[in-house]
Amino acid sequence: MGRVLVVGSINVDLVLRVAHLPLPGETVSGGEFRRHGGGKGANAAAAAARYGAAVTLIGSVGDDELGRDALADLAARGVDVSLCLRLATSPTGVALIVVDAAGENQIAVAPGANATLDPAAVINALTEAHLDADDVLLTGFEVSDAVVVAALESASARGATTIVNPGPARPLLPEVSARSPILTPNRDEAHALTGTADPAAAASALAAQTRAPVIVTLGADGALLFDPTTGRPATYPALPVDPVDTTGAGDTLNGILAAELAVATDLSIALRRAVVGASLSTQAAGARQGMPTAADVAVRA
Repeated sequence: MGRVLVVGSINVDLVLRVAHLPLPGETVSGGEFRRHGGGKGANAAAAAARYGAAVTLIGSVGDDELGRDALADLAARGVDVSLCLRLATSPTGVALIVVDAAGENQIAVAPGANATLDPAAVINALTEAHLDADDVLLTGFEVSDAVVVAALESASARGATTIVNPGPARPLLPEVSARSPILTPNRDEAHALTGTADPAAAASALAAQTRAPVIVTLGADGALLFDPTTGRPATYPALPVDPVDTTGAGDTLNGILAAELAVATDLSIALRRAVVGASLSTQAAGARQGMPTAADVAVRA
C-alpha cells in the first residue's frame, strides 16, 4: 500500500455566495461570506486523506495568521504538513471566490508563497519523505514549472506513479511530457493546451505528447479517459446531483484518483470512483466541506 505525496498550492479561500455571478462592472449585493481552506494542492491532499490515504503535502505558506490556520486545518484533516515551508518573505496565497445560486463560481488567486516554492527544497522534502515506487505523486500548475519538473524528476527516478493537474493552463513543457505523467485537465484547460475544443480530440493530442493516459474532467458531464494503449476514449458519467458549490470538485477527483492508484486500483475503476466522489463533494459549501470517505463513494459507485 502506497502513500499520496502532493507537491502543490496552499491557499485560503475567501468565499462570497450571491444570487448570480457579477458581470464586468456590476456590483451584486446581499451575499454571504465564509472563509475556507483552499489551493488545488491542499484540497487534493485533504480529499485523499478524507478518503483514507496516508498523505504528505509539500508546499509553502507565509509566516502569518492565514498560513498557520491553513496548516492547522490540513493537519486536523489528517494531512502530514511537517514538510511544508513557512516563509517570512511572502504572504499566504489567497483565492477570492464568488459562487452563485446554481453552484457555479468565479475565482481570482493571489499566489503569494506558492509562487516562491523552491525546487531544491521540494527535492529535499521528497527525499526526506522517502518517496518510493509504491507511492503516487500529485502536482499541479498552481506552483512554478521548475517545481513541477523537479517533483516529477524525483518521482520518476524512484518509479512512483505521477499525476499532473495542469490548471490553470499554461504550455506543457517538454520536461513534463517526458516524464509521462497522467494528466487531468478540465475541459477548458484541455482546450487551452491543445487548441481543440473537443475533449476526446484534446485528450488524444495530449496523450500523444506524454505517452500516458489523459483524463479530461467535464463538470456535470463527468470525465473522459483517453488511454494510449487502447487508442479509444471512455466516458465516466457524474452522479445526477443538485450542486450547492462546485468549488474544489476537480481537486477532490484528483485526490481520490491518487488515493485509489496508491493501493494499485485499476485506472478505470479508480476514475469511476473519483468521478462519484467529485459529484458528492458538490453537496456542501466550500471546497472541502463535502469531501467523501471511501465508504460514501462505495455506496454510489
